Amino acid sequence: MSFHNVALFLHLLGVVTWVGGMAFAYFCLRPAAGALSPADRLALWCGVFRRFFALVWLSITLILVSGLGTLIKVGFGNAPPAWHLMMVVGLVMVAVFVNLWFGPWQRLQAAVAGQDWASGAGALNAIRQRVALNLGLSAVNIAAATLGLAW
Repeated sequence: MSFHNVALFLHLLGVVTWVGGMAFAYFCLRPAAGALSPADRLALWCGVFRRFFALVWLSITLILVSGLGTLIKVGFGNAPPAWHLMMVVGLVMVAVFVNLWFGPWQRLQAAVAGQDWASGAGALNAIRQRVALNLGLSAVNIAAATLGLAW
């Protein structure tokens, strides 16, 4: 088993977990949760995000270590342009998640703990916007990974 095979496995495991989780939350859970009362909906999202965001941190670690490790092994100058694009877009995605973590996620937890449903709804909307942005960025990276290698 080569370094490349292990790195690719870990990289894809992280990507599938992060992007798949965002897609599930945005396109499946969000519409279904709309039927709940504000208190129940926000409590549900807190429980979901608490678990999912722990996986996102693990995914980010896997993606960055495997991606950077592969770039270093191949050599930055020898890597296809699509790999450089994926690294830049991936780092932007990480920045968006870090902003989400330290901003609206903290506000959502505080709002739910204090039963401030209006503030919680605002924080949840801010999280939704960042998830939508990261879903769009992930589509760019998937295109770079699959179509970009032909450049």
